Amino acid sequence: MTVDEFHRMGEAGILHPEDRTELIHGEVFDMSPIGRLHAALVAGLAAAFHESLGRSVVVWTQNPVCLGLRNEVQPDLVVLAPRADFYATALPEPADVRLIVEVADSSLDHDVTVKIPLYAEHGVPEVWIIEAVSRQTHRFRSPVGGTFSERDTVPPDKPLEFAQFRGSLAAILPIAG
Repeated sequence: MTVDEFHRMGEAGILHPEDRTELIHGEVFDMSPIGRLHAALVAGLAAAFHESLGRSVVVWTQNPVCLGLRNEVQPDLVVLAPRADFYATALPEPADVRLIVEVADSSLDHDVTVKIPLYAEHGVPEVWIIEAVSRQTHRFRSPVGGTFSERDTVPPDKPLEFAQFRGSLAAILPIAG
């Protein structure tokens, strides 16, 4: 299935607005519901990116990104190149993406085995996968030949850096305990 066919399914009422779905390699995937912790992490990160980066980027939360003809994903947060229309005339594509952040409650395996290769294949320069409960961040950088050449894990008390953003997840949303 193509992205256009995926959109027509929504227009025809086959997919409903409340459905959380993504199109990956032409196949429709259901996404897990968003829990409170997941939502709080996305909101906290979005606020931190807005504070640090201002209008030098577009912070795109839980909105679609088009990766070719057969992929439309909905990452939790995307840092995009700025555009005056805020992507009203066309969805962001790989060249627009600066950073993708996925928050994983129960989706870590899917994110690592399915989405990371997809992002690398399409040249997304940097991806963070945050384990919601532990706040560990798996960071992937420098896509080469369909894989990321740099990978590391950042504990929640260590700062994450991106452009002018620098902050730890422990400071953005402390672990209750």
